[in-house]
Amino acid sequence: MTDSTPAGQSLRVDLLTREYPPEVYGGAGVHVEYLARELRHLADVRVHCFGLPRTEPGVTAYAEPPGLAGANAALRTMGVDLEMAAGCAGTDVVHSHTWYANLAGHTAKLLHGVPHVVTAHSLEPLRPWKAEQLGGGYALSSWCERVAVEAADAVIAVSEGMRRDVLTAYPDVDPDRVRVVYNGIDTKQYAPDPGTDVLDRLGVDPALPSVVYVGRITRQKGLPYLLRAARELPADTQLVLLAGAPDTAEIAAEVEGLVAELRANRSGVVWVAEMLPKHEVIQVLTHATLFVCPSVYEPMGIVNLEAMACETAVVATATGGIPEVVADGETGLLVPIEQAADGSGRPLDPGRFVADLAARMNELLADPDRIAKFGRAGRQRAVEHFSWDAIAARTLEVYRSVGAAG
Repeated sequence: MTDSTPAGQSLRVDLLTREYPPEVYGGAGVHVEYLARELRHLADVRVHCFGLPRTEPGVTAYAEPPGLAGANAALRTMGVDLEMAAGCAGTDVVHSHTWYANLAGHTAKLLHGVPHVVTAHSLEPLRPWKAEQLGGGYALSSWCERVAVEAADAVIAVSEGMRRDVLTAYPDVDPDRVRVVYNGIDTKQYAPDPGTDVLDRLGVDPALPSVVYVGRITRQKGLPYLLRAARELPADTQLVLLAGAPDTAEIAAEVEGLVAELRANRSGVVWVAEMLPKHEVIQVLTHATLFVCPSVYEPMGIVNLEAMACETAVVATATGGIPEVVADGETGLLVPIEQAADGSGRPLDPGRFVADLAARMNELLADPDRIAKFGRAGRQRAVEHFSWDAIAARTLEVYRSVGAAG
């Protein structure tokens, strides 16, 4: 690993994460990518991640231990975590992201005697459907997260909503140790793209209205609710789904069936199942009439920020941290939802949620001037409130507050 200590800056920060470019598939990976970039102006940053070897200075990737080949996925993750913890020797503070790396951070804290900061992007107790994906491994992922969060020197919540969730899920955590530092957006990269080459290749007509969804196919993202609501969209409105990486065969089959039903009854349904490069997603977002986020669990919803930065109006569920990002009636419309208290996030009245989602989409689709106004306001909000340089500075303050010393 290359020593990348900036001149005159001695604080060493080790970021622990499953995802890091080019292997990024979710919001947590995007967060670590940009946080690392901005923190490098302030400290000596080392990144420890999963996957194939990286060539970027200061970044070390760890493969799954060969001796755990074929074992439960959560157990393989824990094996990687132990190797990552060993790699943190010499650090001043470790900062882990998601349960995948939390055990690495906790172990490094104990092994090296340094502070451990956890960023809560999501919480295992609020994702019980992951038992479908991980089987008995869900108990292991939940244990990794609980041990790390309860022992962490500080917990960074990505929204006030997430802070409330942390304190509800882990009541033994001292509220003073839970700080809010929002996710951010690179508004130079995520900016309107007037080109249409990507749309042409995907078969999206820029002359027609479009409703766009970007996200993984998981229970928390709520895609099946959007597909049911899309039955009520105007006939000339396209539905563009940049949706892949299904968590389970069951939800994959459900989405495939709903898409097939839509296609049997209307035209303009475009489904891109592979992950597109950022610049292609940006062009799709730019030309979207509406971006829709039907999530039933979303600690913050960075994808809403990405759409707003591309000057696109948003329709999103009023859950988690989304209302802190999407200003209702200013940058988009929020969809009300009454949710089960069992941690699943499922709507108590799914039919009502679907109907309300359809109503909000149609309300805006009928008002192009309002859509344009929301888009401009969304771009301004993203620029003014969610810049990465400010987020890095606030994160460094958290490190200092827990006694990290270079």
